[in-house]
Amino acid sequence: QVQLVESGGGLVQAGGSLRLSCAASGRTFSSYAMGWFRQAPGKERAFVAAISRSGGITYYADYVKGRFTISRDNAKSTVYLQMNSLKPEDTAVYYCAADETGWVRVGVTEYHYWGQGTQVTVSS
Repeated sequence: QVQLVESGGGLVQAGGSLRLSCAASGRTFSSYAMGWFRQAPGKERAFVAAISRSGGITYYADYVKGRFTISRDNAKSTVYLQMNSLKPEDTAVYYCAADETGWVRVGVTEYHYWGQGTQVTVSS
């Protein structure tokens, strides 16, 4: 198993930037593909970005492509989400998740372990 703890959320003005971190502990971090998801009030949890075990493959939802960057540091057992040009519609709780199959996937039900989430609020 792996335990995930997100950090880095907060309040930012539209156009600003935030960097989320997700620290993992437990089983070998590099054996998991990692993903970021978000959930806005009253909406379902939605895919944001994913990264392969080595970091060589990344995939983004269309609504964040060109603005967000996912990366990982396997030596630090941490995955990051750099968020630039933030918009009010990016406001949500952001979750990181681990997929023990190692595949880069987009479905909520395809991920096996989840963090507790971190709130991101973008003001207009």
